[in-house]
Amino acid sequence: MKTDHARRCRAGHPKMPDLAPIVLFVYNRPEHTRRTLDALAANPLAIESDLIIYADGPKRPEDAAAVQQARDVARGAFGFRSVRLIEREKNLGLANSIIMGVSDVCSARGRAIVVEDDLLVAPQFLTFLNRGLERYADEPSVFQVSGYMFPVMAETSSDGLFLPLISCWGWATWQREWSQFEPSATGYKQLERDPRLRARFNLDGNYDYFGMLKDQIDGKIDSWGVRWLLSVFLKGGVVLYPRTSLVQNVGIDESGTHGAGLAVLQGDMDIDADVARCYENWPSEISVDMDVLDRVKRVLSGSQSHPVIRLIRRLLK
Repeated sequence: MKTDHARRCRAGHPKMPDLAPIVLFVYNRPEHTRRTLDALAANPLAIESDLIIYADGPKRPEDAAAVQQARDVARGAFGFRSVRLIEREKNLGLANSIIMGVSDVCSARGRAIVVEDDLLVAPQFLTFLNRGLERYADEPSVFQVSGYMFPVMAETSSDGLFLPLISCWGWATWQREWSQFEPSATGYKQLERDPRLRARFNLDGNYDYFGMLKDQIDGKIDSWGVRWLLSVFLKGGVVLYPRTSLVQNVGIDESGTHGAGLAVLQGDMDIDADVARCYENWPSEISVDMDVLDRVKRVLSGSQSHPVIRLIRRLLK
């Protein structure tokens, strides 16, 4: 029973706060939205979690029908403690929608779990994120908890590890950390002036995040993720990741922006782990797992024309 799992995970933790609200962003893909909702509802903690759905407005008149269909699916969501649908009249775009939605929920509730409509999550996704939020709530260097993990081997006995990279595929954060997000990317000039700092931001030359940031400043792209990465980087923050991914992106078909190439960064989702697991074995100290980071760098490395490199932009939208 889902409620039994929730009770077991709360046992011994009388001060554990209410579960973090789930914030889902949808647009014009009703079937993807349905699959995402079904996967979330399959989590044992869903029945005790509030779900807040932000539905962006149509960008073009021809998008209106699909937007409405996605909203109809969202309106029928069940399996959660409560469901609230917020329908935008105008199109904000993904970046603005996420920035505004996460800001509103974090301000009101202190923390948020963030999911987009092209993600499938494992049954223990909500447990890992809620337990991570609880465990590191008072650690100012931890800025985020990720449900996604890069397709690399993590040789650790702990339930998680730390990386200096933010995640956009199923994640959570606290109001204290999110309030340090600088949407205007005020640290750009600092990187521009300091070659060594810029090299660190670019993962020692393994990916040109600074070039992506420059494209953001120049108005060529609209990425909330690279701005969040900059904010976390300049604060010396880290992100808690699971050993194996609890998220898969289902937007790798033709309905997604980048097609099947996303599978390169997909890896295998951990659907076989014990669903009743409560995640108690955390890293003994808050420090970057350098071995795993080196493996991640190898995944991200290559020429800018390589399909993998182009797809990193999707992770940071």
